[in-house]
Amino acid sequence: MPARPTALIADDEPLLREALAGQLAQVWPELEVIAQARNGREAVELFEARRPDVCFLDVHMPGLSGIEAAHRIGSRAHLVFVTAYDHYAVQAFAQGVLDYLVKPVEPARLAEAVARLKDRLQAAQPALNTASLLEQLAAELARLHGGPAPAPLLWIRAQVGASLRLIPVEEVDYLRSDTKYTRVAWRGDGGEPAEALVRMPLKELVTQLDPAHFAQIHRSIVVNLRAIDHVTRSDHETAEVHLRGRDEVLPVSRSHLHLFRQM
Repeated sequence: MPARPTALIADDEPLLREALAGQLAQVWPELEVIAQARNGREAVELFEARRPDVCFLDVHMPGLSGIEAAHRIGSRAHLVFVTAYDHYAVQAFAQGVLDYLVKPVEPARLAEAVARLKDRLQAAQPALNTASLLEQLAAELARLHGGPAPAPLLWIRAQVGASLRLIPVEEVDYLRSDTKYTRVAWRGDGGEPAEALVRMPLKELVTQLDPAHFAQIHRSIVVNLRAIDHVTRSDHETAEVHLRGRDEVLPVSRSHLHLFRQM
C-alpha cells in the first residue's frame, strides 16, 4: 500500500463532497484527498492530471455521469460509487462486485468500504477490470428504473446559503436559467416565496420534471402549471404568466405561446 494513498471525490454538490472528505479523514486519516470534481468530465480530467489511487464517484452528475467517468478511468484506480438509489437498485452494485456507498453515507458502511480498499492496496491488488461490470451495472440500473425514461423527480437538491435543501417538486413555482446553473423559485417555510440555486443547467433539469405539471414557456424559464393564477396576452404574439402569491411576472415567448392558445 502506498505510504500516503490518494483519492479523488466527484459530486456535483459541494457540501456532499466536503462531507465525504470529512468522513474519510476520520475513518482513514492516512488517505489524502488530492482532487474534488464537480462533474464527471472534470473527474476524468483531474484523474488524468493527478492519478489518485481511489476515486469516489457520484453516480448521477450533470454532463458525464459517474458510470461514464468510470468507463474512462477504467482499471487505473479503485472505484467506489456513491449513489442515492434505493435498496433495490443497490442490488445492481452488489451483483456487479463494485464498491458503493448510499447517501447519506453511514460511518459503518464507509468503514467497510475503506477496509476493503486498504486490503487491496496493501496486497498491491490491481483494480478490477470494470468495463463489462459497468455495462452490466448501467443496464441493470436502467431496468430497475423503468428503462431509459426514469420516473420524474420528486425532490430537488438545491443550495440555500450554506445549506443543502431538499425541495419537494410540488412546492416549486418556476425555474429560471442562471448561466450554467438553475434558480428555483419555491414556497419556503410557511408558504413564503423563496429561491434556491441548483448546480445543474435548466436544459438538463427540465428533462427530469413531470411534463404533465411543468412546461417551458421561455428558453430560460420553466413554470409549474399548478402555480399559475392567470395569463395575459400582449399585442406582439407574446404573453405573461402571473403566479399565485408571487409578484414576479414571467414572459412567454412566441415559440411557446401555443401552450395557451385556448385562452
